[in-house]
Amino acid sequence: MRTNWFEKKVLILGLSKSGIAAAKYLNKKGADVYLTEKKAASEEDKAKIQELESLGIKVETGGHSDDFIKEAYIAITSPGIPPHSEIMKKLADANIHVISEIELAYTQTSIPFIAITGTNGKTTTTALTSHILSTEYKAPACGNIGKPPCDLIDDENDYLVCELSSYQLAMSPSLQPQISVWTNFTPDHIDWHQGLENYFEAKAKIFKFPQNPAFSVLNAKDSKLVEFAPHTAGELFFFAEDKGANCCFEKNEAIYYKRNGKEEEIIKLAECPLVGEHNYQNIMCAIICAKIVGISNEHIKDAIMSFKAPAHRLEKVAEINGTTFYNDSKGTNPEASIVAIKSFNEPNVVLIAGGRDKNTDLKEFCEETKKHIKTVILIGEAAQRFEDNLRANGFDNIIRENSLQSAIDKSLELHPNVALLSPACASFDMFKSYEERGEVFKEYVLSKLG
Repeated sequence: MRTNWFEKKVLILGLSKSGIAAAKYLNKKGADVYLTEKKAASEEDKAKIQELESLGIKVETGGHSDDFIKEAYIAITSPGIPPHSEIMKKLADANIHVISEIELAYTQTSIPFIAITGTNGKTTTTALTSHILSTEYKAPACGNIGKPPCDLIDDENDYLVCELSSYQLAMSPSLQPQISVWTNFTPDHIDWHQGLENYFEAKAKIFKFPQNPAFSVLNAKDSKLVEFAPHTAGELFFFAEDKGANCCFEKNEAIYYKRNGKEEEIIKLAECPLVGEHNYQNIMCAIICAKIVGISNEHIKDAIMSFKAPAHRLEKVAEINGTTFYNDSKGTNPEASIVAIKSFNEPNVVLIAGGRDKNTDLKEFCEETKKHIKTVILIGEAAQRFEDNLRANGFDNIIRENSLQSAIDKSLELHPNVALLSPACASFDMFKSYEERGEVFKEYVLSKLG
């Protein structure tokens, strides 16, 4: 239900993209907006702060003061702030309700949400779904990619195709998407959620009562999600297997869609520009969403064929002397990297891995590496643990390098069919983000073309 924000004091936590979007939206609606940021302002932040203050928004950095918190009607939090943090405890003690920017946007609009979550694959699925729907509707990608929804809800959009993290979902108690998609579930963000089940429940909320979607879309190859399926609300669809009356699956080297038992071919695998089994699953998710909202088969197929993968997700960079380089810097955990590793069946594949360790189990990572990879080049803080685990599982063709650039140089010396950057680790030991890591990889590889 829309709120009359006039002169209500609203607290925004964090100078993030979503925090700034919420602050501007609420300011435009007449609220008295206070934005508080724990970190000191960087040079980059100063221009943002100046713009916000020019609109009449109060901004503080370097800590959360009692003056900003007191008498706030509601607080809008940024995704990175854990629920067990000091500021959250302060707000709880003051009886101030805290929600996400996603929740705020949802309560202020009647535009239907297509919500896409999952440990891996959600960015590509979101981008592709938006790309297909945009052939017939205004359906921008938003949330974790594109703009925050608060920047879009006053526009004349038909759908908001929203990538949602578990952080955002944990703080979105009434979000009711028209379509809820769950790409897969593997352990991640356990510290933030303080337990694996809390992480699962944060995502599960938008699939069941009381946040009932009209349609639930689940991965048929994920045993945890298949087990969860009976608890979902709305019309249920599976993807990745021919399972049930409603599904999307591979057959005869093509992708088929089935609803109420009636199946139809949508696209040949050879016509799909995205490679690998995981990307076929992303395509299936997008097809289900597109068919639900009534996109024609012709437009679905044409849109898939014209789609370009988001950066840093199994992104083809260049071919140099017979070696094709792929940037999968978004592979920030072993499960994500396993998906990339399994995408290649060439006889000689070099994997560049390592970074800041998430200390997750490496057994399956080692098993898939043995099946698909000829040489592993390790970099970063996690290199020793990865080497120990690989050797313990019978894989010995390991090289250690001190930098990403020297790992690329070594890859060129080895002349493999494929050189794959998929670190299975966070980037923060050597880079500011996985995006920066991927950009450095691409720039250095491309510099070798000359």
